[in-house]
Amino acid sequence: MGRAFEFRKARKMKRWSAMAKTFTRIGKDIVIAVKEGGPNPETNARLRAVIQNAKAANMPKENVERAIKKASDKDTANYKEVLFEGYAPHGIAILIETATDNNNRTVANIRSYFNKCNGTLSTQGSVEFMFDHTCNFRIPNTGQDIEELELEMIDFGVEEIFADEDGIMMYAPFESFGAIQKELESRSIEILSSGFERIPQVTKALTTEQITDVEKLLEKIEDDDDVMNVYHTMQE
Repeated sequence: MGRAFEFRKARKMKRWSAMAKTFTRIGKDIVIAVKEGGPNPETNARLRAVIQNAKAANMPKENVERAIKKASDKDTANYKEVLFEGYAPHGIAILIETATDNNNRTVANIRSYFNKCNGTLSTQGSVEFMFDHTCNFRIPNTGQDIEELELEMIDFGVEEIFADEDGIMMYAPFESFGAIQKELESRSIEILSSGFERIPQVTKALTTEQITDVEKLLEKIEDDDDVMNVYHTMQE
């Protein structure tokens, strides 16, 4: 198995935020998608992907429809996607994806978390290069030959495929998202969920005490309402 498999396994073992926060994040994704490409999922590939993820997260259909309607209102503020980079104690690199309607607030909050936990908020580009920006798709496992599927999907950018208890996962470079989505849909293969992740190229092992130091910072960051995803180079 490759790095994507190991990364996925580690992430699944991690404590995830409450369902309410998951719905809030999906709601932001819907606003961004609608503002970018309109409210019709038939013509908006990004919105189509968000709706699939909402379904996978068991978000009620009426919540999704309400979020799309609200996002279509010209008075609804758009969210700006902002990436933050920094270092936790013990040399652990951290990459933070946010979606905010008030950048000054978000910057101040993120900086305060690093300051309180002996970390350092860095400049743009100081950490991002340590992570591979990937896209992923989860499809049902209906007993198909995974090696054969991998051979068929290589031409569309897929680099790693593996099965887990949730179905079949495909990983590819970030830029391949549209081509893979289009190919799966053309084959009438159901997309259970899809998304983007940043996989660390190298991870660092820490002692139990050092892990506690890093987790204090990670928890503060993850609890922030503007934060969508947090990635780091600590070995899990």
